[in-house]
Amino acid sequence: MAAPEERDLTQEQTEKLLQFQAAVQDRLNEQEGVPSVFNPPPSRPLQVNTADHRIYSYVVSRPQPRGLLGWGYYLIMLPFRFTYYTILDIFRFALRFIRPDPRSRVTDPVGDIVSFMHSFEEKYGRAHPVFYQGTYSQALNDAKRELRFLLVYLHGDDHQDSDEFCRNTLCAPEVISLINTRMLFWACSTNKPEGYRVSQALRENTYPFLAMIMLKDRRMTVVGRLEGLIQPDDLINQLTFIMDANQTYLVSERLEREERNQTQVLRQQQDEAYLASLRADQEKERKKREERERKRRKEEEVQQQKLAEERRRRNLQEEKERKLECLPPEPSPDDPESVKIIFKLPNDSRVERRFHFSQSLTVIHDFLFSLKESPEKFQIEANFPRRVLPCIPSEEWPNPPTLQEAGLSHTEVLFVQDLTDE
Repeated sequence: MAAPEERDLTQEQTEKLLQFQAAVQDRLNEQEGVPSVFNPPPSRPLQVNTADHRIYSYVVSRPQPRGLLGWGYYLIMLPFRFTYYTILDIFRFALRFIRPDPRSRVTDPVGDIVSFMHSFEEKYGRAHPVFYQGTYSQALNDAKRELRFLLVYLHGDDHQDSDEFCRNTLCAPEVISLINTRMLFWACSTNKPEGYRVSQALRENTYPFLAMIMLKDRRMTVVGRLEGLIQPDDLINQLTFIMDANQTYLVSERLEREERNQTQVLRQQQDEAYLASLRADQEKERKKREERERKRRKEEEVQQQKLAEERRRRNLQEEKERKLECLPPEPSPDDPESVKIIFKLPNDSRVERRFHFSQSLTVIHDFLFSLKESPEKFQIEANFPRRVLPCIPSEEWPNPPTLQEAGLSHTEVLFVQDLTDE
C-alpha cells in the first residue's frame, strides 16, 4: 500500500496533466472556432452576473475547408499547426510554474485602456466607435447609472481573426453609428492586465469576443455574447436583437427609478412642510437677533469712525504745526539767490513765498503741507515745461533736488494738484 504522501503527489500530478491537456485542447479549439474547454476562474471576479442561463450566445465558427485542394492543404498543415501550438502551450504551461502571469497584477487600468486606444488607432485609423475612456468598473457604473447597454470588446492580439474583425466589421460606418447612438462601448486587449482581468471575469471562449451588459433585476448582467468572426450586417442584426429582447428590463427599471424618485420627493415635501413653521419661527428669531447685533455694530462703527477721524485730524494738525516750525526763514526780496514762487491751490486761491535756490524741493512741499487750505495729499506741477516736481523722496529721487537743480527761475508759478481721493 502506498504511503499518504505518495498518494497526494500522484493526485497533484494527475491534476496538472489534466490542466495541460485542457490547455492543448483549448488552443486547438480556438483555431477551429470551437468553444473553449479550459476556463480558469478569475483571480479578481468583477460584479457582473454571468451565471444566467438565459444569456443569448452567438458563436461564428470558422468555415471548413472546401474542395479537394482545400482539404489537402488543411490535412498537410494540421500536423504542423498541432505541433506548433502544442509546443507553445507546453511552454506557456511550464512558464506558469516559474513566473506568474504579469497580467494578473493590474496596476494602471486607465493606462491599459489608453494604450490600447492608441495602438488601435495607429493600426486601424481614427474611424471607430467611441471608446469609453475609463476602467471596466467605471463603465459598468456609468451604464448602470444611465440605464444604457454596455458593449464590451476583448481584443485578442494573437488571434488570426482579430485584424479582419477590427478592420472590416468594427470600423464599418453602420456599426459605428449603431454603437455610438445606442450604447456605451468599452474595449481592451487581453494582453493588458485590465483586459486580461475582464476576460477572466467574462470567461470568453474565442476571439473576437463581444459581450452585451445591462442592468437586469437590479444587477449588471451579461445578456448577450457574440464570439467569432462576424460580418457587419450580421453584427448589427445580433446587437439589435439583443437590445430589443431586453429593452423591457430597462423600461421597467426606469419606471421603478421614477417611482422611487417620486416617493422620495413626496417624503421630502412632507418633511419640509412639517419643518416649515419651525424654520419660520427660528428665522424670525434669528433676524431679530441679527438686527439687534447689526444696530449695535453700526453704532460701534460710527463711534469708532468718529474717534478715528478726530484722531486723524489731530495728528494732521500736529504734523502741519511741526512742519511749519521746521521751515527755514524766508529770504529777503533783495537776496539774488532767492526764488519767488506763486502757488495756485486747488480751491483757486493763491499763496506766495520766497525760497532759496540751494534749498531742497522738500521745503516747498513742507510749506504747502503746513497751510490749512492745502489738501492732505498733493503733488506740485510746473507748467513750462509741464512736469511734476520730485518733492518727496522716491526710488528715482531718493534725495529730492534743490530748486536750482530742478530748473526753477527767479519767479515761478506752480500748481498744487489734489491727490487726496486717489
